[in-house]
Amino acid sequence: MMQWLARLPPRWRARAMRLGFNLHPAFRGTGGRVQYIAPDLSHVRVRLPLTWRTRNVLGTIYGGSLFSVTDGAHPTMLMLALGRNAIVWDKAATIRYRRPGRDTLYVDFRITPEEIAGIHADLARHGETERTYLVELKDGEGSVHAQVERTIYIADKAHYKQKISEKDA
Repeated sequence: MMQWLARLPPRWRARAMRLGFNLHPAFRGTGGRVQYIAPDLSHVRVRLPLTWRTRNVLGTIYGGSLFSVTDGAHPTMLMLALGRNAIVWDKAATIRYRRPGRDTLYVDFRITPEEIAGIHADLARHGETERTYLVELKDGEGSVHAQVERTIYIADKAHYKQKISEKDA
């Protein structure tokens, strides 16, 4: 899916990924913008400003923007870290609103090398695994306005294809 990104020099990968997110129509529609991506693609920071596009009738950030701005970061990071032989899907997500967003909010997505090693080990042992990530949308002072928990399904491509063919049979 993103083999072209792997062919770029490492210093350009984060820039290309940031540009791709920010230009993608679905992500643009959230009102959020990717502000930073670490050169090793292990950290993504998204900024969600309160604007006419993200404001609800009460003058706070629309809940749909809070939720949707968290979509796609972890699966994309995992796809890039795990390579072509992995299938990565969003499986479930929940949001818990803590307080109204009356200012710009920020959300950080992180995946550690230990997490990637654990996923590789699970895939080698079981062929598939799930990971749950909790991210918090915070204001500039660090107050949490919403928490989003996303469950990601990850499978070895060969295992996934076999599982699907068994279902079809």
